[in-house]
Amino acid sequence: MRARTRTRGLRALAGVLAAFAALSALPGTAVADTPSPTASEVGEEAPAPTEAGTSFRTATVVRPGQRATARGATGDYLYWQFPADAGDRPTVRATVKLPDTQARHGAHTWRLDVYDGLRRRQACRYGSDTKRASADTASVELSCALRTVRAWAEPAANDPLPGAYYVRLTVVAAPADDLGESVDTSLEVTTADAGAAADVDGSLGAPLVPVSGPRVEPDGGWASGWWSTRLLWTAAGAVLAALAGIWGYRLTRGNGRPAHVPPGA
Repeated sequence: MRARTRTRGLRALAGVLAAFAALSALPGTAVADTPSPTASEVGEEAPAPTEAGTSFRTATVVRPGQRATARGATGDYLYWQFPADAGDRPTVRATVKLPDTQARHGAHTWRLDVYDGLRRRQACRYGSDTKRASADTASVELSCALRTVRAWAEPAANDPLPGAYYVRLTVVAAPADDLGESVDTSLEVTTADAGAAADVDGSLGAPLVPVSGPRVEPDGGWASGWWSTRLLWTAAGAVLAALAGIWGYRLTRGNGRPAHVPPGA
């Protein structure tokens, strides 16, 4: 009886689902839209972007490991953004293919700037973020290796924090006659794990990402912030301290009162 009742219930549920599917397929029937999953959610590799934004708000998202390309004009501001989580050491590399040497009228100076989620310009540990190209140079390469992203920092500090990072590429010095000439640019972001040496006590309430626009998130999501290898070191230290206390107690207590010595002696 129970098996027969369960079978009837399953058939009824299947009928309801089939009716709902048929209803949603009818023309003019509105069904609540569900957001399409992103490439990272379905496990697919998102294609590398082929254009750049013109401001912080329209910055194109590029994921670490991708090689983004864009065509612009000399004098344009080109913007990209990428995610960086706690413990990451991002490195940004950009290449600019300059106009034909016969069309140029002098040297060009290009600059690569990187900003954190609070739009604070971040210093480079090493790299050439500004480079001057002579009139006969075909291309210019720039790079910026950022400091380690911290999970938390003092409000007055300028330490990199988890969130979106903005890259701005532009020419800062060029003859006026060369402004507007077409250039081809490419950008690549790589990240390295700093390891346990970068762990700190504390974390942000949320990563510094824009509230509107495209979603900026690393593969696998943002780190929760509560876990740290310091917990392992703390637990190991506590165990070693307890063992040292037991060993010291056994070492100093002696063997007790000998059997041939009467009590109270």
